[in-house]
Amino acid sequence: MTVSVRLANYADPKDAAHVVGLLDIYARDPMGGGAPLADDVRAILIERLQEQPSVFSLLAFSNDRAVGLMNCVWGFSTFAASPLVNIHDLIVSPEARGQGIGKALFAAVEEIARDQGACKVTLEVLSGNEPAKALYASLGYGDYVLDPEQGKALFWQKKMAA
Repeated sequence: MTVSVRLANYADPKDAAHVVGLLDIYARDPMGGGAPLADDVRAILIERLQEQPSVFSLLAFSNDRAVGLMNCVWGFSTFAASPLVNIHDLIVSPEARGQGIGKALFAAVEEIARDQGACKVTLEVLSGNEPAKALYASLGYGDYVLDPEQGKALFWQKKMAA
């Protein structure tokens, strides 16, 4: 098995289809909410991604078949006065799990982060997603803590009305 990772080109119809298709697989998974992407989201996703200069996607291929996707967002650490990369979505298609696809995606994003002078790569993970947590920990990722006495950071959200 040959694994390769590259930046997605949103203007390429094949890459666009891979991004939408893999994200839909993630959305349908219990860890992604368990429901397919809405038709209106599928229709506008690539256009909206193209409008976001701080967003990039990595596609992983196994023997020329798209099997992994990592959507990332550039951010900025005020404490380090440096850019950072947040991994917003990570999906490896079910039939390709356990074959090093996730590790290859992480190697690629970390190389991009280093090349651009980022101080860190961040991500969120559901507390019950044990396989993902094991992978992330094996790659050196862990809880965000400034002062152990104050606890670890929590990821919260508030949805905005449409």
